[in-house]
Amino acid sequence: MQNKNRQAQWDNAYQTKGEAGVSWFEDTPAISLELIRKHATIASTSLIDVGGGASRLVDALLDEGVKMVTVLDLSPSALEAAKARLGLRADDVQWIAADVTEWEPDQSYDIWHDRAAFHFLTDPEDRAAYIERLTAAVALGGHAVIATFAPDGPERCSGLPVVRYDPAALAEMIGPSFRLVEQLMHQHTTPWNSTQAFQFSVLERVG
Repeated sequence: MQNKNRQAQWDNAYQTKGEAGVSWFEDTPAISLELIRKHATIASTSLIDVGGGASRLVDALLDEGVKMVTVLDLSPSALEAAKARLGLRADDVQWIAADVTEWEPDQSYDIWHDRAAFHFLTDPEDRAAYIERLTAAVALGGHAVIATFAPDGPERCSGLPVVRYDPAALAEMIGPSFRLVEQLMHQHTTPWNSTQAFQFSVLERVG
């Protein structure tokens, strides 16, 4: 899917459904926070939330005292929703409206967080572009926390096909620059009380 088509897809989702009307909405991103705390020193961590959209992870990270937070998303509408919710605190966050497969990192990060963005990349070239940027952006010894639909999760989301992974398959896809160090399966409850099977993988940058 071309960049402008992807942007239109996600802008429409947020504009028509609102922050809490999309299937991936979480009032409290508990698992992401748990894994970030475990693999980073909160006070000195630089973190990028890829595909963060209007997620409330950024609120929680600011509450935790993370000083260097970046949120990258394809949808300007989603980022504006997050900024409006945060109010003056939005000035403490770096906001990037970009397609991660085309974005060029200009700094390194201790934590790369992605909950439910990578699994939308069904084109091998898009996946390769994502992995290239992941590798360029994460500092040696840093970590990527990546959540995707699990093998028994949905085959589609928001009308789009996804690629489902187990942790081993995700680690193999990401490649030898990263080592799988933790994995967690999770049943996410959507705003309409259905469940979706997710897997969370933590990968350490080793090369």
